[in-house]
Amino acid sequence: MTSKLEKIDLAFTREPGGGIIAEPTYSGALSFGRRRYTKDLDGVDLAVIGVPFDLGTTSRPGARFGPRGVRQASSMVAWDRVYGFDFDPFENLSVIDYGDVFFDHGTPSEIVKSIEDQFFDLHSKGVITLMIGGDHFSTYPVLRSLARQYGEGISLIHFDAHSDTWTDETERLDHGNMFYYAAQQGLIDPARSVQVGIRTFNAESHGFNIFSAEDVAAQGPDAIIQAIHKIVGDNKAYLTFDIDCIDPSMAPGTGTPVIGGLTTMDAQKILRGLTGLNILSADVVEIAPVYDQAEITALAGATLAMNMIALFSAAKR
Repeated sequence: MTSKLEKIDLAFTREPGGGIIAEPTYSGALSFGRRRYTKDLDGVDLAVIGVPFDLGTTSRPGARFGPRGVRQASSMVAWDRVYGFDFDPFENLSVIDYGDVFFDHGTPSEIVKSIEDQFFDLHSKGVITLMIGGDHFSTYPVLRSLARQYGEGISLIHFDAHSDTWTDETERLDHGNMFYYAAQQGLIDPARSVQVGIRTFNAESHGFNIFSAEDVAAQGPDAIIQAIHKIVGDNKAYLTFDIDCIDPSMAPGTGTPVIGGLTTMDAQKILRGLTGLNILSADVVEIAPVYDQAEITALAGATLAMNMIALFSAAKR
């Protein structure tokens, strides 16, 4: 029989596997989704890992606190099954909170390689990663890691207000151009990639399949889901969700908000519709708690991340 003490501070007391155990939302150690904090990868299917990096931002900083904010908000959605899925995603998927990556901000030229190597350590062991950013530049070293492990030409399933494919006269990198370089370097295949929610101007598509926020509103989530499946097919894919894809009325806590975005309801529905795609790993980025109101942005990020975990769990059933 489980004692009362084993139902509190689950970040330390629970085993890596197992289903949902309800812990009071207002107490206990705040790991992501009340999963266990551990560096032990034995028997682990998925590791939630934070990247507290915001040196690549071009506007308001603060996304370095995103992992902490999302972990805190995740206590609100850790007590029950993920809405829209008819199973407990943690019953057949062993999930841990791996903590955060480490990098030295005083040696910025080494940061990409440092983050890449830490993710490669997990990917090379067959562990799925769910990265919590950090600004969107954080996705770039993760893509490099996946290309090392699984090969180049991965499909990018990208939710965002921005294309993040702007070019520059130099080879500088930030959170607005890293996917251009990822495509140029062969890490991702634009022809088999999709960008959803875009509503900022970029004269060049660079071969990406783009669905604006207005397209989502006009065509509806079901049509977008069908299009994503057709474009990605059976190709290996990476799922990345910039929280500014969501309209700032529902997610104000971000560095570069843009009006006219997706609703959280439509975003969840599209994510659920990605079941069946060969998604290797995923992330939620650009949550900056200092600009948030009543934790609604962090809660959106945590809930979307839970939907992603359910996707990975569905693939194991």
